[in-house]
Amino acid sequence: MGKFNIEQNPPSAVLESGDFRKNVDEDGRTKRTGTWVTASAHIITAVIGSGVLSLAWANAQLGWAAGPAVLMAFSLITFFTSTLLADCYRAPDPVTGKRNYTYMDAVKSYLGGRKVQLCGLAQYGNLVGISIGYTITASISMVAVKRSNCFHKNGHSEKCSISNYPFMIIFASIQLVLSQIPNFHDLAWLSVLAAIMSFAYASIGVGLSIAKVVGGADARTTLTGVTVGVDVTGSEKVWRTFQAIGDIAFAYAFSTVLIEIQDTVRSDPPENKSMKKATLAGISTTTLFYVLCGCVGYAAFGNAAPGNFLTGFGFYEPFWLIDFANVCIAIHLIGAYQVFCQPIFSVVEKYCSNRWPESKFITSEYAVNIPFHGAFYVSPFRMVWRTTYVIITALIAMIFPFFNDFLGLLGAASFWPLTVYFPIEMHIAQTKTPKYSFRWNMLKTLSWACLIVSIVAAAGSIQGLATDVKTYKPFKTQ
Repeated sequence: MGKFNIEQNPPSAVLESGDFRKNVDEDGRTKRTGTWVTASAHIITAVIGSGVLSLAWANAQLGWAAGPAVLMAFSLITFFTSTLLADCYRAPDPVTGKRNYTYMDAVKSYLGGRKVQLCGLAQYGNLVGISIGYTITASISMVAVKRSNCFHKNGHSEKCSISNYPFMIIFASIQLVLSQIPNFHDLAWLSVLAAIMSFAYASIGVGLSIAKVVGGADARTTLTGVTVGVDVTGSEKVWRTFQAIGDIAFAYAFSTVLIEIQDTVRSDPPENKSMKKATLAGISTTTLFYVLCGCVGYAAFGNAAPGNFLTGFGFYEPFWLIDFANVCIAIHLIGAYQVFCQPIFSVVEKYCSNRWPESKFITSEYAVNIPFHGAFYVSPFRMVWRTTYVIITALIAMIFPFFNDFLGLLGAASFWPLTVYFPIEMHIAQTKTPKYSFRWNMLKTLSWACLIVSIVAAAGSIQGLATDVKTYKPFKTQ
């Protein structure tokens, strides 16, 4: 994902150039130059992430009938509500209205009141959750490299139990350093690298699955997924089904940053038209990838599909390719962590500087000369606050190091409010859709149906987390 934030004021160089109108947009900010192509690239980078790793497991819980159907349903719902959200970038008119720079700004323009705070809670709560989830996933991938080498050396029957904790500490230590960089603009290279890595490990997973199927994988698959009485008990089937739905919801979550992506797109043609085109391209591409990962992965592993199909060791050889894929995951998540943390860092620092403008601890910065880089500005507040954030997310990850349940909970918690509820409510307010009209009833029905899906998915994930907490042994790899 690239840089989404735009500077608050036009650069002084632009003002002094005498060519103000040429270099800035109508709101006085630096001229947007993005197109539907760049926006679709941002969407693909934001959507394709660690969620893709759990789709084979999700398909195993749902089976050939419901698995692909649920994937397509979430794809269509996400596309539809994203087109509604794209029209809310400007208010009150989607083409000529005032720009909304963030998701919260859009909610404030159209809905106002307590809904703005609820949006902020859902959005930033989701970002915090993703930070924790990525710490868990990165550590699992780092452990998988050591386990892969252990299996190759000692045989597949060896336990090769390795603790995740040291690797969570390593990941957090890297983030402690990267988090001190003031703006995501300076990490653009890492974002590009992260995007390449996500395509690399997803492609490796699909390729290994295809090879396993072609090689005559003896995997038992069914129309309804894992079988009650054979693979799971009746209650486990229900809970796992709910959890699988949450995992798929998480895999499509990008509404959190949609408005921010749209704020990078130029205004000719209108941003909402470009964004709808980008959304179609982005979601179509990711859905193709997801169907491949989910369905081919299920065909390869059957009802015994691991929760993470690259670290669950359905594949053991070639061990060097497994190692490479897991290194790609770790590198991707190092960059992705920063992508989702930077908005949190920004909102907290902006609030504190406005709240205590006289505090030198909060507002002062000190230049430090770094060889081959030049001046690097260090803020005492930024150092303390961001370090504290990274440490807290790492500690929470150590307490709940459970990949699938955590993904399901994140998906369930963020899908309904951010992907469905707010886009639909803002669309109704924008178009002044008459209450109880056919369109109003259809939109409300979709919203309520998605709320029920989110609730059952959250219930499944919470139950899974509770079970894992009871049975967790710290020095066994998850």
